[in-house]
Amino acid sequence: MLLQDCSESLQDCSESLHERTLKEVRNLIGKVKNGSLESLEMVDTLQRHGISYNFEKEIKSILREHFTWTCNGRSDSDNIYEIALRFRLLRQEGYNVPADVFECFMSQDDNTGKLTFDKKMTEDIIGLTSMYEASLLSIDGEDMLHEAAMFSKNALTASEKLFSSASADTDINGTNSPTLKELVKNTLLNPFHKSLPRFNSWSSKVYPQGPYEWTEAFRKLAILDSEMVASINRREAVQVTRWWKDLGLAKQLNFARDQPLKWYTWSMAILPDPKLSKERLDITKPIAMVYIIDDLFDVYGSLDELTLLTEAITRWECMEELPDCMKACFRALDDITNEISNNVYMKQGWNPTYLIKQAWKDLCDAFLVEARWLTSSHFPSAEEYLRNAIITSGVHVVFVHLFAHLCEDVTGQDLDMLNRLLAISTPTAKILRLWDDLGSATDENQEGRDGSFLDYYIKENHNCSMEGARKHVMEMISDAWRDLNRECLFSPSVLKLLAKVSLNTARMVPLMYTYDKDGCLPRIQTYMKSLMFNASD
Repeated sequence: MLLQDCSESLQDCSESLHERTLKEVRNLIGKVKNGSLESLEMVDTLQRHGISYNFEKEIKSILREHFTWTCNGRSDSDNIYEIALRFRLLRQEGYNVPADVFECFMSQDDNTGKLTFDKKMTEDIIGLTSMYEASLLSIDGEDMLHEAAMFSKNALTASEKLFSSASADTDINGTNSPTLKELVKNTLLNPFHKSLPRFNSWSSKVYPQGPYEWTEAFRKLAILDSEMVASINRREAVQVTRWWKDLGLAKQLNFARDQPLKWYTWSMAILPDPKLSKERLDITKPIAMVYIIDDLFDVYGSLDELTLLTEAITRWECMEELPDCMKACFRALDDITNEISNNVYMKQGWNPTYLIKQAWKDLCDAFLVEARWLTSSHFPSAEEYLRNAIITSGVHVVFVHLFAHLCEDVTGQDLDMLNRLLAISTPTAKILRLWDDLGSATDENQEGRDGSFLDYYIKENHNCSMEGARKHVMEMISDAWRDLNRECLFSPSVLKLLAKVSLNTARMVPLMYTYDKDGCLPRIQTYMKSLMFNASD
């Protein structure tokens, strides 16, 4: 009892300090001049520290002012760092800033007549990092941003040759600041747009802001916030583990994956706001069932049994002919669906049961199509495989649950919103499926039947090597990112939160599907530690 009282007292003190620091930071934000570079760097720092959710109103006000200045032609800076930073922050916020803001840094090539970036820019390492970060928010058809990405990436990669000299290893902003070498390395490996802020919050120490009056206060808040979030994550992890144990599927389906913390990590990543605790716990459950049903199809069931399971889920009826493990799976799925539907009804005022059941039916139909291909030795075209594999990724079924939980003032009868939901989730599903199919290693302890885009692509393109196929897949992933950028930029306001979730899901994919030679996931293990055991400093 005494230990509990001490723990609660410490928590109260920590929360009080957190609140005081929040107030201090809010006051500092209010002092910054509108339309200034400092205000942009302030927003960037808040986001890189993973604490921007505390200041959404202030950030919207700052960026709205910058957008107004940009539209009125009042932003006359010729600093590529500032222009690229403003462009990136505005695009992230959903402002459709035209890519031609970079045209002033281009000139006509004497030989080709094409517009190219001035080679003198290669001397501005900090400006190049900002340009590269901004270029990753391009959408299809923005050739200028594609040129900016290629130019800045090539220049930054080439700049590594300078790092052997003393000048290239000097501080960015003075004594004890990070070096240009660290800045370039982090920008190329972990660009902000494709990284998870909390996992990569240390990048705020590498990126060149300040020094400003608010720098230390932001760092202090980031540490306090990280401690608070880690405490919440640990508590939720215990709840997820208990739920999974009580569900009993680990014993009944001993061939299936038993990884509740890994499944919860998806929820931590895609819903980082501490206030969304109930939503994280709920979403972990369908994520777990996607993995379990995947194992039923890939590892356990015969084609006849899988056909029965698909029929049972289509009819939503626990058929007597099903094997016991499939009956257990169906009952768990039914219980989870009823529980979540009730939670949504209490929160949003509508019942998503039909929508959720339809999503599970679509998933199992797609799994069954793949099972029939593999059983009959049918080889679909790579395109046909990918269309089906986007569904078997499980992304859409999870996003239906997210749609029900997060989107206010919509219902399952709103067909336009449902079509937009599909448009938002499809690029992310493609990114996940293609990353998974890159085949860098086999998932832990899994020896199931599985197709692969790489295999089907090589069968169609006989002269293509595995290296060439992998390069093609990476280009497809880049294309999918541009599609995702478009959906995030033009999604209706009611789906903006879901668009951010889609971004976070895509950012999480490389962590979840980059295996080492032992079939383990070192990056995701590091990520879990960073979220559950404060690693901010």
